[in-house]
Amino acid sequence: MSKPTPDTTPPAKAAGRPKASEVEARTQDLIEAAAGLFLKHGYTGTSLETIAREAHVAVRTIYVKFGGKAGLLKAVLQARRERFFAIGGMDHDARPLREVIGEFAVHFYDMLCEPDAVALQRVVMAESGTNPELAEAFYEAGPRMTRDMLERYFARPDIRAQLRPDVPLALLPSHLIACINGDPVIRFLFPDRKQGHEEARRLLAERLELFYRSIL
Repeated sequence: MSKPTPDTTPPAKAAGRPKASEVEARTQDLIEAAAGLFLKHGYTGTSLETIAREAHVAVRTIYVKFGGKAGLLKAVLQARRERFFAIGGMDHDARPLREVIGEFAVHFYDMLCEPDAVALQRVVMAESGTNPELAEAFYEAGPRMTRDMLERYFARPDIRAQLRPDVPLALLPSHLIACINGDPVIRFLFPDRKQGHEEARRLLAERLELFYRSIL
């Protein structure tokens, strides 16, 4: 009787903890899946169960990582914001004021005009009146972070020294954002009426010059 052939198949490796890079990739996939569903179905119309199925995760995973749907929306907004702004980038930037503000303005305007950003803002405006959680999540992860960053910048002693003494610091972030924003009504009501790149940059530069004249 012949001896049985020995099994040379290597033993299966025990499942271990995923690498940090794998965890980060899965988290980003979850954030992108949520962003797509929010844009497609709205915030109220998107359930955590739907997001979990789309991202191939458990609903519990969303609660553990983000605390729920509002926390996930904040993560979506922060991820999109970080594509345009380095965290804390303005706090220690030693370049001339006009150069720093000019760079911020271009990035911020591009972010405002990004199709997904416009669509998401429409979702928020349409639903925030009946969903305070949505309004709070959007404000905390978007406008508030930007305003806080600008307020810290203008309060720096070296920057404050360049401003007119009667300039109210608390109003500067909103004033600058309004000058960058231009006329948002046209952007929201008539999305097909897009300005050419050169025209948009020229008008932005004119609005910024108006801002500088009012504060320096």
